[in-house]
Amino acid sequence: MKIDTDAPPPVRPPFYRSLYAQVLVAIALGIALGHFAPDVGASLKPLGDAFIKLVKMIIAPVIFLTVVTGIAGLGHLGDLGRVAGKTFGYFLVMSTLALIVGLVVANLVQPGAGLHIAPASLDASHVADYAAKAHDQTMVGFLTGIIPTTLVSAIADGDILQVLFVAILFGIALSLSGEVGAPILDLFERLAQVVFRLVAILMKAAPIGAFGAMAFTIGKFGLGTLVNLGGLVACFYLTSLFFVIVILGAVAAASGFSILKLIAYLKDELLLVLGTSSSESALPLLLEKMERAGASKPVVGLVVPTGYSFNLDGTNIYMTLAALFIAQACDVDLTLGQQISLLLVAMISSKGAAGVTGAGFITLAATLSIVPSVPVAGMALILGVDRFMSECRSLTNFVGNAVATIVVARWEGALDRDKLKAALG
Repeated sequence: MKIDTDAPPPVRPPFYRSLYAQVLVAIALGIALGHFAPDVGASLKPLGDAFIKLVKMIIAPVIFLTVVTGIAGLGHLGDLGRVAGKTFGYFLVMSTLALIVGLVVANLVQPGAGLHIAPASLDASHVADYAAKAHDQTMVGFLTGIIPTTLVSAIADGDILQVLFVAILFGIALSLSGEVGAPILDLFERLAQVVFRLVAILMKAAPIGAFGAMAFTIGKFGLGTLVNLGGLVACFYLTSLFFVIVILGAVAAASGFSILKLIAYLKDELLLVLGTSSSESALPLLLEKMERAGASKPVVGLVVPTGYSFNLDGTNIYMTLAALFIAQACDVDLTLGQQISLLLVAMISSKGAAGVTGAGFITLAATLSIVPSVPVAGMALILGVDRFMSECRSLTNFVGNAVATIVVARWEGALDRDKLKAALG
């Protein structure tokens, strides 16, 4: 028994009862409360944290069941290797392009020029924790970290890459089991239905989580923080918008769909990401939405979870743009060779950042610690506005993974055009 993605979409509830409207109102109320009663707003952080924990609680079983049933349904293991090859090829090209876009914009706009900040005058203690976490991130450590301690610990710990690793192995084993594995596959498909019902229940709390997270952000950091570094924030948002509308828009157009219609289709999930500053909060919904939009289950199960660690377009734009902002603000003149080195390091270090709040900042610290030309202490300059940029990073990452899913599905001949047209229409 499979999830019925062929069924017509349910009748739309009244606007005020839709997730979109409720999250939108919650965000507006959170901004107002954080601005006019900052102490109260800052104290509501547990609401946002609790909702994200609720979602993280269900992410591991959602990914496991989706990937296992998807791979087992492929039939031939050669198909898995082909889909994986196309997926990672796409990720590499788009991630590199995002890094280049950030680098080019930073050189053209120069958002940090004229600040003349002496690195010695910066208080590096505020970024010490991030730098310490970044120091622990090595490529060998990242690769060995994908392997869980036990088969069950991956799901228990909720690490996306570990769950994906176990799910792929289990799916392959199930696919090779023939008739013996058929009852298990049927059971997993039934479990997937129940788990997605649970996701729908948990999403009822989304407005509360968005309200608490937004109230905390504004109450803690204040709208005034945006004024001080408004140039950098505006530059990042506009660059990300350019990347989504122009570059991802061109990729979408070449694949036969409209990026604007895709954004409209995912508006509920995008608002949820905006409210919580975490693309993980909408991961289960994205899996379901992509299947409903016509992408086959195996492609969705492989592309979406891996994209959350390997296809972070927003994080990549942020890394090169923020690194050059710090260099310009501290009057560090980087040569073309040094900028290319920065890009190459960022290309590697960005692959370990999952789509969670603060991951981009930690990855930036990892990149700067390897490129000594730019002072890591300079990250203190952008710490105050990083939370605001985290929202944009998450939104861009989310849209990028949605586009990747449809593109890879089209390459594989696993995209139902009629479903896609109906969903986006």
